[in-house]
Amino acid sequence: MAVARKPRYVDLANPSLSVECPNCGLRTARFVDHCRNCGYKLWPSSEMASAAFKAWRDADPSRADASRFDLDLPPPPIDDTVDYAERAHSLGIHLFPNSNFPFIICVGIFFLGLAAIPFSPTARITLAVIGGLIFLYGVLGWVLVEDVKMFPADNPKTNGEVHH
Repeated sequence: MAVARKPRYVDLANPSLSVECPNCGLRTARFVDHCRNCGYKLWPSSEMASAAFKAWRDADPSRADASRFDLDLPPPPIDDTVDYAERAHSLGIHLFPNSNFPFIICVGIFFLGLAAIPFSPTARITLAVIGGLIFLYGVLGWVLVEDVKMFPADNPKTNGEVHH
């Protein structure tokens, strides 16, 4: 005679993962073969309990993350992403936007510092020109490009009124 591997009856409508043990009355996992508290046999075999759990889990897509050893369904995943710029704005903290121009300014200062080392006059002039151009590019980019993005000039008309 063949042994049945499928559960004979599983209440698929019951969303609970726990039951009261018929022997001790304490809450235990529904789809384990023995009660965790007193050892009472809840299912005829572990295979049958596993098959019952799989049938119960497949009946509802919200049960996909459940384990047969759990007492409750796992909570839905929490979105824990934080928008730090919005959080700072709500707290009244001013943050500058991300910028690469301070790095470019530092590279320009590096070349200007190299120009201060007593090399040949042509090397010093070349390093000073390269450093000065990179430095100016960084300062102008930071002041003109980033500042305009951060503080647009779309001020409303004041009709001659001056606010102090």
